[in-house]
Amino acid sequence: MKKNFMTTLLASVSSLALLAGCGSAPADGGNNGGNTSNANTQEVSASGQTYTVGICQLVQHEALDAATQGFKDALTEKLGDSVKFDEQNASGDSATCATIANQFVSSGVDLIMANATPPLQSCAAATNEIPILGTSVTDYATALQIDVNDWTGKTGANISGTSDLAPLAEQAALLKELFPDAETVGLLYCSAEPNSVYQVRVMTEELTNLGYVCEDYAFADSNDIASVCTNATGKVDVLYIPTDNAAASATEVINNVCFPAGIPIVTGEEGICSGCGVATLSISYYDLGYQTGLMAYEVLANGADVSDMEIKFAPNVTKKYVASRCEALGVTIPEGYEAIAE
Repeated sequence: MKKNFMTTLLASVSSLALLAGCGSAPADGGNNGGNTSNANTQEVSASGQTYTVGICQLVQHEALDAATQGFKDALTEKLGDSVKFDEQNASGDSATCATIANQFVSSGVDLIMANATPPLQSCAAATNEIPILGTSVTDYATALQIDVNDWTGKTGANISGTSDLAPLAEQAALLKELFPDAETVGLLYCSAEPNSVYQVRVMTEELTNLGYVCEDYAFADSNDIASVCTNATGKVDVLYIPTDNAAASATEVINNVCFPAGIPIVTGEEGICSGCGVATLSISYYDLGYQTGLMAYEVLANGADVSDMEIKFAPNVTKKYVASRCEALGVTIPEGYEAIAE
């Protein structure tokens, strides 16, 4: 079944790739890390082995940028000058993801890092040989159309990586803790993002079990966000936004509609919360990317079989809040929350 999916996806994405230009630009491969891996760097450099890693990031925003930086920092700490990055940004366009993926295959990169679900899908369609590591991907079974009954935590293909899924039951409990008297929760998300659809489905179940009435407010792309938010403000007590890339790129638009209307927003990650939310149960995307970089090192330098690597999750989650927005909206934050820098 996985093989059939990859074949079908390759055909469709390759067709799209012919229609799209690559609107990407190289990024600075900075290294914020320390010198804890000097022995590894010397060993790899002495061997003369060099590696080229392709990075396909869906769109530029705080969370994905942090994941990419963490990934590069981990590999640079481990491999030093022996690793080079070909970093490309798809500017939110799935067809451009396909173009980038095919370019990586043509140039023969040693490994691909796919940052978010559409890049992962495009890279999976483009090659079944080059190792692919995803990050900022919520659910790999959903992204790769693997039947949940067949899911073991490993893809069994040339793909592994890290998931940005924070515990959704705990996110629902956070919302209940902050808004126990609310009745209707609106779930705002991009219908074109499989990761968001998955999260909304699970969160609807969790919130319904906590006694809320849930209403979906889906938008097709960034052009629809303002009108969808306007529609929601007259009908809900609280909004919830999952780890949605389109929403993360449009927090100013969301805030400009919802904040004046007095609608508090709970989010799935810190970047969206900073832009328009009051509170979140968030992971560190930098740490997630860093963990992905360590996985890449095992594949490149130690010959680890990517098909046998389990998907990894963020080790920690933190309750966070935006103090100024909470004060303005009259949201009382209990003990145990960390203030997001403003």
